[in-house]
Amino acid sequence: MTPKRRFKPVIRRHPLLRADVATALVALCAAVGVVQFYRPEAALGRTPFAHLGVTTMSLGNASGNAFGKSGEVKLLFALPGQKVQFPLAVGGDPTALTYEWTSLRGIETGFSSQPIDGADIATPTTPGFYYLTLVNGKDRQIVREPALAVMRPFHEKLGAMLNGYRIGTYLAEKLRGGSDKEHPDGFLEIYPQHLDLPISKHLKVRDFVTHDDQNDVWPKYIALQPRLLDKLELVFAELERMRTSNEYRELELDVHSGFRTPSHNKVVRRAARDSRHQYGDAADVVVDVNGDGRIDSGDQRLIVAAVEAVERAHPDLIGGLGIYNSRRYATPYVHIDARGTRSRWRG
Repeated sequence: MTPKRRFKPVIRRHPLLRADVATALVALCAAVGVVQFYRPEAALGRTPFAHLGVTTMSLGNASGNAFGKSGEVKLLFALPGQKVQFPLAVGGDPTALTYEWTSLRGIETGFSSQPIDGADIATPTTPGFYYLTLVNGKDRQIVREPALAVMRPFHEKLGAMLNGYRIGTYLAEKLRGGSDKEHPDGFLEIYPQHLDLPISKHLKVRDFVTHDDQNDVWPKYIALQPRLLDKLELVFAELERMRTSNEYRELELDVHSGFRTPSHNKVVRRAARDSRHQYGDAADVVVDVNGDGRIDSGDQRLIVAAVEAVERAHPDLIGGLGIYNSRRYATPYVHIDARGTRSRWRG
């Protein structure tokens, strides 16, 4: 089990210096100016890249509602050329700002600078991961979080294959009159450098890559629903609140199974034929809730309680909850999904 560490904001505290009255007044005026523009980077989800020539002046940051209901989702999803809501808190005159996109792969985006006009932002037409880049004259600022994932549209899948990667066939594709809603809208395009990209507070891209026999095939593709990330982070936050000991402050967790291609799902023992893992809104997780170094029924009871609490508070995130603790499994785990209807079972 691989521990996942929380990202903690770093807040620098400067000691107050004694000075004469005139110096104190000058310092106070300067401090007022700084307070108006300073925001802790971790709290706002912004980390500038010095080697990309990022300005030291704050042009703007993603506002709090850009990170989902949990406040911890670090990825926005869009199809090529689609507009996406990217709420910004800008410093200064927004009419002086334009925006571009910076590819995480270092490739040309083919995207021309556009003016900021509300929260709706146009996205690149090429699938990939991008950082929003704010521009004011010669000043440039990269907003690292949330990152943008432009998906490869589902209709580009030819039979069982997408760009050389085997995905398989969805049940809706086999049935007459299958609805577009019965398969993902698109797939995230994954290269090796994307695997450690944080997509929420506790989770990374690698947590959702299918564990199949295509280890050397790149790019890989995964389906992922943002509502699942929100639900998982809300559950993790609830589990942290349940802890009574200050000795264990960080959850140790592992994603046993994230996205499964339909092709791989066929060979998973006891997997449901139409498993929610294929749609990107399910995950099997292992969490050491009480921090005792063991995974047992006590941890699972707390996870069940946390899921029930989250679904009561957020009915739109209702879904499935499966408990797997029989002797058939080396490590007990819990299935959590956001399918939209309530379901409970034991395996």
